Amino acid sequence: MKRKIFYIFIFAVSMAYFESSVVVYLRQLYYPEGFAFPIKQIPTKMAIIELGREASTILMLIALGVIAGKNFWQRFSYFMITFGVWDIFYYIWLKIFIDWPCHLLTLDLLFLIPLPWSGPVLSPIIVSLSLVIAGIIILIIDNKGYVIAVTKKEWVFIFIGAALILFTYLKDGIIVMKGGVPREYNWFIFAIGELIGILIFIKNLFKIIMKREKI
Repeated sequence: MKRKIFYIFIFAVSMAYFESSVVVYLRQLYYPEGFAFPIKQIPTKMAIIELGREASTILMLIALGVIAGKNFWQRFSYFMITFGVWDIFYYIWLKIFIDWPCHLLTLDLLFLIPLPWSGPVLSPIIVSLSLVIAGIIILIIDNKGYVIAVTKKEWVFIFIGAALILFTYLKDGIIVMKGGVPREYNWFIFAIGELIGILIFIKNLFKIIMKREKI
């Protein structure tokens, strides 16, 4: 498990390098004075290629998780770890390459599918750290042979928490797409979504520890 995590870490850091280098090229072409909202309209062909690149990135992360894991929780955990490390190092490489972002509250264009996502850099970093930590803990629990069982009700709350976080990114998607500037980021809704996920995770962790039920 440790060896897999190590190589997944190497893969995610390397993938982040490629991702950030592409963004450096795009910004040099379309934002030579430095990236800022409102976003510039790019040719339709380039926009389609960019959407495909982003979709391909997520598919690559999912595929790696599927290959690395032997069951659902392992695959899900490896995906979370890869996604989190990739996202964090994406910003680390951008900082090294072009000294951006200026600070953690700098607004960024996070994703483009199905609408433009926008938010301060700190927000996806918090999510990514949560995913990495949760993924490693789940792998440790699974490796020890403990049963991981999430109820339907808990899954509903997990989806609600994720939906709240996604809402904070997508709420100004149409505004951004039409050439506007995102409104103030809703940290309150983000915190609720993040807290829901953390509480459900901790609840299940204690449930596993108390039952100590092994496969």
